Amino acid sequence: KLICRRDVAHEQKVNSSGWVSHDPDEIYRNTLESIRQVLEASGINRAEVAVLGISNQRETSLCWEKETGKPIYNAIVWQCRRTAKEIDRLKEEEPTLSAYITEKTGLLPDPYFSASKIAWILDHVENARQEADAGNLLFGTVDTWLIWNLTRGKVHVTDYTNASRTMLFDIHALCWDQKILDYFRIPASMLPQVKPSSHVYGYANLGSLGESIPIAGAAGDQQAALFGQCCFTQGEVKNTYGTGCFMLMHTGDRAVKSRAGLLTTIAASADGTALLYISPAIRTASGFSCAASSVICLNTYA
Repeated sequence: KLICRRDVAHEQKVNSSGWVSHDPDEIYRNTLESIRQVLEASGINRAEVAVLGISNQRETSLCWEKETGKPIYNAIVWQCRRTAKEIDRLKEEEPTLSAYITEKTGLLPDPYFSASKIAWILDHVENARQEADAGNLLFGTVDTWLIWNLTRGKVHVTDYTNASRTMLFDIHALCWDQKILDYFRIPASMLPQVKPSSHVYGYANLGSLGESIPIAGAAGDQQAALFGQCCFTQGEVKNTYGTGCFMLMHTGDRAVKSRAGLLTTIAASADGTALLYISPAIRTASGFSCAASSVICLNTYA
């Protein structure tokens, strides 16, 4: 049963080149504001909050200082294509590696995914490569960034669904792929641990909003939608509409290689089993886009 929902919009930064970014600190502030508004509007006591869960736009990429938690650059948003030339060069000059990436990650090399976004930040922010090589920087998608902040820097983690959209994660061996990391010159020390979508990652310390609340679930938005639409059985399909249109098909417990250029990615699973699906997508479904931090409060009956 849905008790309450609150959305807090944050700024979508688009420059003259069409590059899209978000302020990482604003994302976190708005998340806390969403939680505050839900508690206030619903009348729920903070002590009644059993768990927190996170669903996020997946490929959006952030890098921050390990010691201070300070972002070194704005979050590069999933729809930003500033690294298109670098990916074109990869496909043209390294066809064998390009095929390897698809085999291991289930993805076609594209600036949509996180790998080239991380590399761009390391290449264009002063001293970033040196700091990364020294083990002083961390990477994360939005779920990782939020969990890091909610746990006051104690937990650096992501789930299988988000990891599988970085173009760095072997969806068969369920680990980061060193060969791909080497190509993009991304140190493995930057990367979060990877856990199932249903997992207690750590405990949120929200100050006046609550302390020691378990963060017990995380999933990329489209995988969360597949789960939320109850596509639990092989062959079931969902389609959702927003900034982009995303059709996902449940393909069971094995990776099905598409002959038509579709993607294979890990789906969310309640029991931690890595399920896979084929996912075609239309990235832009409308002439506008908006960004928001959302909190939905649910009361679940056994």
